[in-house]
Amino acid sequence: MENAKRSGARSAALQVVAALLTLALMGHGGSNTTKLQACLQSAGTGSVMAGWGLPVDPAIPEAHSGYKTGKLPVIAHNYMAVTANPLATRAGCEVLHAGGTAVDAAVAIQAVLGLVEPQSSGLGGGGFMLHYNASSNTVQSYDGRETTPLAATENYLRHISNAQQTTPLPNARASGRSIGVPGVVRMLEAAHRDHGGNAWSSLFGAGIKHANDGFAISERMAAAISGARNDLLRDPEAAAYFLNPDYSAKALGTTIKNPAYAATLDVIAKGGANAFYTGPIAQSIVDKVAVSTGGVTTSVAITPGQMAMSDLANYQAIRRTPVCSTYRTVWVCGMGPPSSGGIAVAQTLGILNHFDLSAHPPTGVNSEGGKPAIQAVHLVSEAQRLAYADRNKYVADTDFVPLHASGVASMINATYLRSRANLITTTASLGTAVAGYFPGAAALGSSAAEGTGTSHVSVVDRYGNVVVMTTTIESGMGSFHFTRGFLLNNELTDFSAEPSDAAGPIANRVQPGKRPRSSMSPTLVFNKAADGSRGDFYVATGSPGGAAIIQFVVKTVVSVVDWKLDAQQATSMVNFGAANSPTTGVGGEHPAIDVSNNGLNDPLLVGLRSLGHTVSFAAQSSGLSTIIAKPVPQFTGSGRVLEGGADPRREGIALGDGLPN
Repeated sequence: MENAKRSGARSAALQVVAALLTLALMGHGGSNTTKLQACLQSAGTGSVMAGWGLPVDPAIPEAHSGYKTGKLPVIAHNYMAVTANPLATRAGCEVLHAGGTAVDAAVAIQAVLGLVEPQSSGLGGGGFMLHYNASSNTVQSYDGRETTPLAATENYLRHISNAQQTTPLPNARASGRSIGVPGVVRMLEAAHRDHGGNAWSSLFGAGIKHANDGFAISERMAAAISGARNDLLRDPEAAAYFLNPDYSAKALGTTIKNPAYAATLDVIAKGGANAFYTGPIAQSIVDKVAVSTGGVTTSVAITPGQMAMSDLANYQAIRRTPVCSTYRTVWVCGMGPPSSGGIAVAQTLGILNHFDLSAHPPTGVNSEGGKPAIQAVHLVSEAQRLAYADRNKYVADTDFVPLHASGVASMINATYLRSRANLITTTASLGTAVAGYFPGAAALGSSAAEGTGTSHVSVVDRYGNVVVMTTTIESGMGSFHFTRGFLLNNELTDFSAEPSDAAGPIANRVQPGKRPRSSMSPTLVFNKAADGSRGDFYVATGSPGGAAIIQFVVKTVVSVVDWKLDAQQATSMVNFGAANSPTTGVGGEHPAIDVSNNGLNDPLLVGLRSLGHTVSFAAQSSGLSTIIAKPVPQFTGSGRVLEGGADPRREGIALGDGLPN
């Protein structure tokens, strides 16, 4: 009886929400009923628009435990956007609703993400994008990775100068030496020129509006500000924006405005990418990189970077060939070098082709995805150890250090991956794997460096085109250098600071004009056609998480393809996997994992230890955004629906046009 009362009260409250929403839509020029059915967040028996402050608004900041239970898949008919922030998702969805393409939506989304989660991605960073063109059935990848200044040397991150061979101050990350030439604006413009539908200048309105009107600081942003407070104090502009007048961190729920960011977006909207890479904005970036002292409470020395205006003016985004390979009944396409993500995901899945993961399904499957089986975690982790061993040794910017033999093709070759799979046993972990051997390959050292300040976006438009885009400023809050409303990246610390080790030169060493290796893994999955070729679009996914991105993406693909989970279940599923070390990670933030008594009460953790794994159950902060195209002809005339899942470990949501009544 009490439950019935609560249910009735909730239903009545949601009816009020719906009424308020209708009035709000009418007041914002949206009285037509089609808009009422689009870009709304479901809330029980009602719906609400993100960012309007009505009850159950997903954009209202709340303290987050690290995993929010109860998320359900979102279903749409024609289009969908999934991002790590409700305001960004809404911006992209509204572009799609107005007839824009997936790339149009990605531009609008990134403009908002750079404002509402500046700790993760933004104008001062870079990224990678894969685009699927439905009409031509083609996949194109775009490389917007940052580059080193041409004045950089291979000792750029480890020595102040040849005469002063000490670490840059206050450390490599917080110095100007960590800042690479930003690439995301050029990348977005290149993709928009190829696949945009709406005018470039029309895509920045939501970002400008939120920057001028203000937005409430989310839990993740608040935590990032608090954690970086001492570093932000070195930059007066950063301190003025992120900190209160008494230099305390601005807290959860604080309304914050960023007119400088709005002005920057306005310049880019009117002048295109050239207005960012030349002129006053570019000069502000160069000046900030060159800062040699800072501090609002005490003065500290900062080693300047050596970026020049010419480095910005000459930056180019690059159209590259995606890495595509088969897994079970699907094709999987990812990003090639300078990202290691596409190769590592393809290698892992290619190795797993030799094991039947469907025989080891998760147990207790529910809306949180269930609990993976011991043998499934073991096999996936072993395959990843082998892939990471190759990644750490061979993969870097191939414009500077070419891959051996036949390049990418040699690393994902089926015969080679079978030989790697033969190294795996079902009874014991490899611990640390050895990189594979390729005849004629140069002697190289090994490096595994990478940060975690990143965001991922998945978008499908009404025309069937798809974008998966991962963007980053590297570590949380980047380099702590702030100018014109945005943070600058510390992307160059993704390079190995050491140019060589005992085995030889390191492929991912610093070189002038080079792009640091990444693990960003924007991923597209397609069904196999009857003749074995790439068929219809099936899954779009990707995540932040530094080198662990590869693990998060593999987990999601396996969850969908092998275990038939829906988009939200696959996204929510326990994170698990391994880089090339004896440690296997199992995300302890997930409610299915029992971390009590040092994990000794959890059969999964105990079982992995019995196979020789050193188990870490530390919380894992993935940020997966997943869309699955499902054939459901009884729901729609087109024969498919879009199903979206946003990671419960972050604040994002999925939005689309919903299904017809």
